[in-house]
Amino acid sequence: MSRERIMRLLKQLLAFGAVGGVGFVLDVTVFTVLRETLLSPAHVHGGAIIAKTISTTVAIAANWVGNRYWTFGGDRRSNSAVEALEFAAVSVLGMLVGLACLGFSHYVLGLRSVLDDNISSNVVGLILGSAVRFVLYKSWVYSPRRRRNAVPHDAAPFTRPVPTL
Repeated sequence: MSRERIMRLLKQLLAFGAVGGVGFVLDVTVFTVLRETLLSPAHVHGGAIIAKTISTTVAIAANWVGNRYWTFGGDRRSNSAVEALEFAAVSVLGMLVGLACLGFSHYVLGLRSVLDDNISSNVVGLILGSAVRFVLYKSWVYSPRRRRNAVPHDAAPFTRPVPTL
């Protein structure tokens, strides 16, 4: 691997981490607020899982914008609807990894405190899910091999017309 490719990969990983950091703050905040209020497991069966699903969905939306225009901006395609669907599919897969970690910890191991739920879903699940997401975003959703439909590198973000379905 050339030095240039290594530097590009490093820049992408750093941008992915920064975008993910914003998503993480959204995810943890929404999850904790919902889990402690409307979806408390003491009052709603499956409340932790429902709260995590909602919080991750909010984070996915924010992460799509950040990754589309920054992390993988040079490889984004003009067909944003297809790209968004692919991004959502990969993100849901990553979310399922986090939910599996939460479900295992919460229901199999019986670790049910707010701290336990946050560690299983927002530490273990996030690390494993992020690895899955980065690999699939880079190799599928934003793959340079699919660049024939890519937006030009010098195209300013948010200036292209929004495609209609």
